[in-house]
Amino acid sequence: MFRTSERWQPPSFRGTGSLRDRVAAAARRQLDLQAASCWNDLKGELADAQGVVLDVGAGAQPYRPLVPRTATYRAIDSVIARDGFGYDVPDTEYFEGDRWPVEDASVDLVLATETLEHIPDPAVFLAEARRVLRPGGRLLLTVPFAARWHYIPHDYWRFTPASLRDLLGTAGFADPVVTARGNEVTVAAYKLMALLLPPLFPPQGGITPGRVVALLFVPLILLLALIGGLSLRQEGSVDCLGWTVSAVAAPPDAPAAADPGAG
Repeated sequence: MFRTSERWQPPSFRGTGSLRDRVAAAARRQLDLQAASCWNDLKGELADAQGVVLDVGAGAQPYRPLVPRTATYRAIDSVIARDGFGYDVPDTEYFEGDRWPVEDASVDLVLATETLEHIPDPAVFLAEARRVLRPGGRLLLTVPFAARWHYIPHDYWRFTPASLRDLLGTAGFADPVVTARGNEVTVAAYKLMALLLPPLFPPQGGITPGRVVALLFVPLILLLALIGGLSLRQEGSVDCLGWTVSAVAAPPDAPAAADPGAG
């Protein structure tokens, strides 16, 4: 059945500009395994970022704190993010259409977290990433795999390592590395929590019968969050929450991307 809206969705991410916001974001990652898995991977990937870091589809900029202060952070997002996703961050540059408001070969690292699945034409998006990157610059993506249909109707794709390899190679990227975020245990904990959290946080708020019953399951939710968080420390598998992808902007005459596999 085709839907045009969601019956329930988690609260939107908040900014991380204040200490209160950063504490709230850290608390959220204890329950949001997708966000926790992205944070864990990006913490290492961004540790040595230099030059200009372009955060595309930045939303509330939840991973900005991971970008070193020595780098120059710039956030851009589609105007759809304001109307369809509810984000309106003052220091984000909003644009219309497929072409980014960024000069050719002016960026050292393009960051796009949980964004590619919301792009109707991923090939166009990746071509733009290649255009704005300097030769040898890096693309860093996270994409979901075991995730519900969200931000309906602006959610179009789920990717495999094979599809990512082909898309990156066609767009002019080399040396792709695809890492699985989580494993079967993570996914099981995530799915069980997805059953229990909606009645605990009803869209209308307030006290409802479902919320009262859901309160009885809070210890189970916390246990699942603990199990899921611990599982993220284990080796990833092909049944995972999503993929973290890194690739290099290759020269025009470089060979096609090699098979990244699934780590």
